[in-house]
Amino acid sequence: MPARVSPIHAVVAQEFAAVDQLILAECRSQVPLVEKIAHHIIDSGGKRLRPLLVLLAGRALGYRDPEHLLLAALIEFMHTSTLLHDDVVDESSLRRGKPTANTQWSNQSCVLVGDFLYSRSFEMMVRVGSMRVMEILSKVTCVLAEGEVMQLTNVRNPKISEAQYREVIYAKTAKLFEGATQAAAVVAGATPEQEAALREYGAQLGLAFQLIDDLLDYEGEAAVMGKNVGDDLAEGKPTLPLIYAMQQGSEEEALLIRQAIRQGGLEQLDAVLDIVRRTGALDYTREQAAICSAKAQQSLSALPASPYRDALSALAEMALGRKS
Repeated sequence: MPARVSPIHAVVAQEFAAVDQLILAECRSQVPLVEKIAHHIIDSGGKRLRPLLVLLAGRALGYRDPEHLLLAALIEFMHTSTLLHDDVVDESSLRRGKPTANTQWSNQSCVLVGDFLYSRSFEMMVRVGSMRVMEILSKVTCVLAEGEVMQLTNVRNPKISEAQYREVIYAKTAKLFEGATQAAAVVAGATPEQEAALREYGAQLGLAFQLIDDLLDYEGEAAVMGKNVGDDLAEGKPTLPLIYAMQQGSEEEALLIRQAIRQGGLEQLDAVLDIVRRTGALDYTREQAAICSAKAQQSLSALPASPYRDALSALAEMALGRKS
């Protein structure tokens, strides 16, 4: 079962357990391989952050009806489907320290099961019974796909700007966080101000999480992260640590990083790591994540004081200190 961020999960522990059971129930299929692959990715140790956001956001607005459980579960299905697709596109072999589904089954099977989970999420969305939620989450799915395509077109492109990089991480990561908190606000009957605040909270939290993800690729430990250090460089992905290092380093250093991005692989990993550290690129990336985390916390002032609002604030703070 997934790892837990215990103090934060504790305030919605019963609802969270119900969402886990709902996720397992909704994985059922008449095709055994669908269930095998779905369970492989769903049970692979994720923190269930997006469904957690739905539960905390709803309870922060005083919501207690069961629709949030269904919304939380379908958000996790949307996320999980993207993981299956991403691992195929990225040709990944590890996720959360375990072999990816596409290393155990065929790429074709994983793509199709990802499609199944996406489709099941929309089936569940209909049961939530809100056209507004349908509108929000349909837009999310389009933006997620666009984000992945943007990232793919930028692979091995060292000319990407920081602004373009931010556009990519908003689309491929932050948009689903944003959709989770905004949809939760809609179901809970939030005021326009509260809905806007929770939408901003989700977006900024998602940006902070992705920035730290990209930082950890050059600073983390493989055993803790559950993936290999330097995976982004191996895939030729120009993330913020590399973009900033190219801006701040010497022409020779920038040239080395540009060549490493174009070539992919890990032949230049040690040299790139040295440049990234010496130019302050890791500190800069962490500072940008801290700015996003602070914005997320500030947006919560539109919500009434409660243990759930405190948990949302703690989650934004936790985003900065995580190691995986």
